[in-house]
Amino acid sequence: MASVSYYTPEGLQKLKEELHELKTKGRAEVARQLAEARDKGDLSENAEYDAAKDAQGHLELKISKLEEVIGNARLIDESNLDLTKALILSKVKLKNLGNNMEMLYTLVAEEEANLAAGKISVKSPIGKGLLGKSVGEIAEITVPAGKLRFEILEISR
Repeated sequence: MASVSYYTPEGLQKLKEELHELKTKGRAEVARQLAEARDKGDLSENAEYDAAKDAQGHLELKISKLEEVIGNARLIDESNLDLTKALILSKVKLKNLGNNMEMLYTLVAEEEANLAAGKISVKSPIGKGLLGKSVGEIAEITVPAGKLRFEILEISR
């Protein structure tokens, strides 16, 4: 059973656009490759045809998974979110108590995560450790490199 994931309207729209792209251009490209390989003769010894069939299988699997994700997606109603706690869509300003560096992260759904843009998944170790915390609290988070301690400086939307 697939789990429900929460998305911003922009994040869900991005997934829908990717699905549309795969269904239209992706399928058309695979069909073209299959037709081209078929034209080369004997299919029993045609490596190009086998490769095109594999590509078709991978594409259909990706489409199927994306349809499942979109089917289980829920939009986040920001008006119902508690502004005093770190929740999905919260912008959280942190201070790493180990090196006194300050960071600003936005907590997002797994598929929307982009560390370069400061967006971390609520399913990541740091994201999980921040969920439900309030300003002034210390979050002790176990990551692969060990334990990190963060002070929550600010939470905003």
